[in-house]
Amino acid sequence: MRVEFTVNGHAVAADDVWPGESLLFVLRERLGLPGSKNACEQGECGSCTVYLDDVTVCACLVAAGQAAGRRVRTVEGLAAQPARAGAGAAGADGGVGEAGGIGADGRAGGAAVAAGPGSALGARGDTAAGGAAGADTGQRDPDAERLSPVQRAFLEEGAVQCGFCTPGLLVQAHDLVARTVGAGGPVPGDAHIREALAGNLCRCTGYQAIVAAVRRAAEREHARLAGQERP
Repeated sequence: MRVEFTVNGHAVAADDVWPGESLLFVLRERLGLPGSKNACEQGECGSCTVYLDDVTVCACLVAAGQAAGRRVRTVEGLAAQPARAGAGAAGADGGVGEAGGIGADGRAGGAAVAAGPGSALGARGDTAAGGAAGADTGQRDPDAERLSPVQRAFLEEGAVQCGFCTPGLLVQAHDLVARTVGAGGPVPGDAHIREALAGNLCRCTGYQAIVAAVRRAAEREHARLAGQERP
């Protein structure tokens, strides 16, 4: 069967999809979006977390046909233009909004920027290496500037080890910041962060840095929305 839906603001179609095929398989093997990782295939690890109509789901548990006519956002779609306070909400048609911060609907404003091979923090270093280089040399790196607040915070806190869990964690953390700070709420505490990320497993057990990264992203977004830019 043919499945048509929207991925990261772009209309896509997958042909010859068999009834039992997962959304994860379609994203990775048919659409060339390998950021969402194929790990447990049972919804236990969270490595394949994506947005489906603004709700985070494990793509391995969603039949491809269930995505027909709906909006999907993967880790590749989190990167955007540098965030601005108060912007980021998507239009009524579900398209990506103006460049800006994390909107209350869970989507950062700005055009989606696809990551390179591997993932949003892929082996080629399209974002990770570039961002680190920019920080080390003091030069402004265009790739780093396109990252969402959560992605930048993960780099700055060193919250990436083997990187296999990172795409799912980024999406779930992005959703948490959007539902709290992005919706006008307070910065979530560590207990709230840990609860929100409970469905995302890190084999390297680097949870302390991950929690610190989410806290940093939330604090930065809170300051941005209040008109007080944080470094």
